[in-house]
Amino acid sequence: MIKVTGYAAKHSYSRLKPYEFEREEAGAHEVEIDVLYCGVCHSDIHQVKNEWSNTVYPCVPGHEIVGRVTKVGPAVKRHAVGDIVGVGCMVDSCGQCEACKCGDQNYCGSPNSWLATYNGPMIPKAKAGENIYGKDNTFGGYSNVLVVKEDFVLKIPAALQPEVAAPILCAGVTTYSPMKHWGVKAGDKVGIIGMGGLGHMAAKIAKAMGAEVTLFTTTKEKIEEAQKLGFQAVLEKDKKALEELEKSFDFMLSTVPEKHDLNPFVELLKRDSVLCVVGALEPLAPTDNMAMAQMRRSVAGSLIGNLAETQEILDFCAEHGIGPEIEMIRIQDVNDAYKKVEKGEVRFRYVIDMASLKEEIAGEQ
Repeated sequence: MIKVTGYAAKHSYSRLKPYEFEREEAGAHEVEIDVLYCGVCHSDIHQVKNEWSNTVYPCVPGHEIVGRVTKVGPAVKRHAVGDIVGVGCMVDSCGQCEACKCGDQNYCGSPNSWLATYNGPMIPKAKAGENIYGKDNTFGGYSNVLVVKEDFVLKIPAALQPEVAAPILCAGVTTYSPMKHWGVKAGDKVGIIGMGGLGHMAAKIAKAMGAEVTLFTTTKEKIEEAQKLGFQAVLEKDKKALEELEKSFDFMLSTVPEKHDLNPFVELLKRDSVLCVVGALEPLAPTDNMAMAQMRRSVAGSLIGNLAETQEILDFCAEHGIGPEIEMIRIQDVNDAYKKVEKGEVRFRYVIDMASLKEEIAGEQ
C-alpha cells in the first residue's frame, strides 16, 4: 500500500482539510503518478457540497490531473517512468457494453456506469445492487499520488504547459466532444452561453475549428474580457441584440453550471440546429415546443467525453497553441478559491500547484 496525503471534505458543510489515506500499489496494467497540477472544476464544488445528492465522504476531489509517471506495472506498454501524463474524469469502465466497445466509455452501460476519478461509481451499489469495480469510493487529484489503469491515462503533448493542460482534461473535452459530435466546422456560427471555465475554453476551441463565435454572458465585465480574447459578446438580457440574432446559429453550447432558461436561446437557432447543454446536470425549465417544432430544432445534452476525444483535444490544443486562462493557487487556499468560483470571480480556471501539498507534507515530517 502507498501512504497518500490529500485534501478532503468529510461532510457537506465542512471545509477541505488535509486527509491521509492509502492507495494500492500499481498493478500489472497500472501506473503510479506523482501529481503536479490539478484543476479546480465547478463539479468539485457541487460534489463537496453534495448538491447532486450522491457524494461519498470523505470526498477528495480533483479530475483535471497532470503528473509525472513514477512507476509502471510489468504489463504497461503505453507509458514509461518520467512521462508527463493526464487523468480526467474516469479511471475505469466495464469495457464490455456496447458503448465501451464503441469507445464511448463516458456512456458505459454497465450496472454502475463508469468509475469516476473521485466519488466512486457513477451509479453506486445502493442503486445498482452491485459494484463491479469493488470500490465504493475513489479519491481524486487533490492528492500527491494517483494510481490508474494505463488505458485511462492520457499523454500530455510537449507543446502544452502541464499546468495549462490540466483543465483541458475536463473543461476542454466536455466542450469539444459535443462540437465534434454535431459536426461544428469552419464557417459555422457558434454561440457559447456562459463565459466561465467551460465557456471561454469552448469559445477558443470553436474559433480554432474555424467557426464564428459569439459569447453570451450576464455581466458587462465579461463583455470586455471576451473582446480582449478576440470574441464577440452579447448580454443575455439584451432583448434587442437577441432579436437581431434570431435564426442565425448553426450550433449553441450552454456551459452555465446551474439552472437557467434555455428558451431565449432556442429562438437563435437555425432550422435543424442544436443547442447542447453541458454545464447544468439538473432539471431545467421546459422549452417551448412550438419554437422547437417550427424550425425542427433540438435541445440536447452531452457528458464529458471519451478517452479518444480527450487525447484528441489535448493534441488539438497543442497544435493550435490554445489553452485555458488559468490562475495558479496553493492547495492551502482551495477553500477560498471555491468561494470565488461560486461568485464568478476566477478568470477563468484555478489550477492547484501540488508542490504546495508536498511542501506541507515535508514540513510535518
